[in-house]
Formats: sequence, structure tokens, C-alpha cells
Amino acid sequence: MHQLRRNIKRLFLHLLTAGLIFSLVASLCSCEEDSKKFSNTDFNDFTIEYNGKEYSPKKNVETFLVLGLDKYEGTSLVGSYNNDKQADFLLLFVLDNSEKKCSAIHINRDTMAQVNILGLAGQKVDTVTKQIALAHTYGNGDKESCRNVADSVSGILHGIKIDHYISFTLDSVAVFNDMVGGVEVTVLDDFTGIDDTLKKGETVTLFGEHALKYVRTRYGLDDSSNSTRMVRQKQYLMALYEKTKELIENDAEFIVEASVKMSDYIISDRSVNRLQEIVKKITSYEFSQIHDIEGKSKMGEKFIEFYPDEDSTRKLVLDLLYTPAK
Repeated sequence: MHQLRRNIKRLFLHLLTAGLIFSLVASLCSCEEDSKKFSNTDFNDFTIEYNGKEYSPKKNVETFLVLGLDKYEGTSLVGSYNNDKQADFLLLFVLDNSEKKCSAIHINRDTMAQVNILGLAGQKVDTVTKQIALAHTYGNGDKESCRNVADSVSGILHGIKIDHYISFTLDSVAVFNDMVGGVEVTVLDDFTGIDDTLKKGETVTLFGEHALKYVRTRYGLDDSSNSTRMVRQKQYLMALYEKTKELIENDAEFIVEASVKMSDYIISDRSVNRLQEIVKKITSYEFSQIHDIEGKSKMGEKFIEFYPDEDSTRKLVLDLLYTPAK
């Protein structure tokens, strides 16, 4: 068991060096192979017609969904089919195994999507339109909830298949941030009245909860939409990635030390060996960019709602996962 825990911790660090997430964790929860399938398993039979042309799914592409959960504790089974963990951060990696290329789609947590309501046995009993972050609150807080988010992600991306997933809790951001010696950013928003040390346009080095505040805060800012926060998240993620990569290159003991200190949990549908295969691809493939889904935010009855632009979303899906039919 100790060896397995060490393996999963080291795996986490490799995930980080690939730039997978800003929501960081590194210890074992349960990483057994998940035999259940997503509801969109017929994706490979789909064709899409766009502007008078037909497109077929690429044959050697796989997707990997990364979820950052908004609770400050290790992930655990809550013993029911409702939980209070929302998917605050969603990033879908697209791996083209033929071209040896990798890209990612950053998904707004406020995106209005079809969300499955699950029954006691984990089966779908109804569907509602809600913010995609809430898809994780249906289910047991474990794999059922992750699959539920994956189904909603598939829905907004025109039925693409979500092959794998992994979820992390966000409380480890501050811990790992400090392990790399802080992360330097140029402040993008005016935090006056929230944190006067974060002045727009100034370059600061973020430490501890300061880092978490920078990537999570949205209410109280001039623009409280999640779209603005996502820009900061991407900025922080890339800065953290560069800092971590530099440390790993210059300090052979960094991974070992980080593995010892990190103590939170992950949930994935893949075994350790399968996750290692995915990480190997991501770290060796040519990484292109992180794509954002275009759309508009508006105030709903209680919360901000993001509505994707259908045309630009379809174009993005076609570019990354389809090829013109012959």
C-alpha cells in the first residue's frame, strides 16, 4: 500500500508538469479501474454536417477530463446520492495519438448544460438545465459524480466521448504553491476592498491562501463573471507550470519531497498504470494551447449563467476531434 501511495503521489507531480491543473493534490483515494461506461459510447458512429460538409470523428483521439472540486477537504464518499462538492474548475484534454499532439478546452463552470439527476442506484431519473458545476453534486461525491459531470461536458460539446477523468480538491493549491516558492503574476483585476495587496497591474509573488484567493475570487470585483476568473486561472496555471518544470529540472529531490508533503486525494476512473500511460502521452506530445469556449454570461434568477455560442463551439469540436469525411 505504501508503494502504491508513493506511485500515485509521483503520478500527481507528473500530471502537474504537464500543466494539467491548478487544483493540486497527490495522495491515494481509490484509483481502481472503473468498468462503467459513459452514456455517449456511440460517438464513433456520429457524423456532423457543417456548412454543407460532413465530418467524421478522428479514429485515434482520446479525451481526459480534469475537475477541480471546491471543497477544502480530502475527497471522500458521502454515503448518499447528493453531495455539496461542485466542479469549480473543468479542463478537458484532447490527445491526438496519430499526430502526437495535445490541446485542452477550458470550460466555464457557469455553463448552462443538461445535468442528469441520479437515483439511489446511480441511474439517471431526470434531466435538468443547470450550471455544469452542479453536475457533480448529483451522485455520491465519488466516481458517480465525476461521470455525471463528464456526461454534461459531452452534451455541451456535441456528444463527444469523454474517455477518462480525474478530480482534485482545491485546498491543496496553497500548499503546493508554497512548495514551489510562490508564483509570480501580474495582477489582472482590481481587488480593492477584497485584498488591497493585489493591485491591478502590479507584479506580485503569491503565497499560501493569497494564491487561492487570486484564482478563486470573483464576487466583489468589477466583473464578477467566471469568464474573468478563468483568465486569471489560466495565467496562474501557466506560471505555476513553468515554475514547477524549472524546479524538477534543477532539483532531483523535489518530486520526492513534494510527494511526502502532499496529503489530499484524487478520484479517477483509471488505474495507476493507465494514468501513467496518459501522463506519458501528455508530457511527450506537442502541446498547442488551452482553448476557451466562446459565449455570453448573463444574470439568472440567482446566479450568473454562461451560454456557449453554438457555432463557435461546433467549430472547436470539429477542429480538435473531427476530420472531413471522405
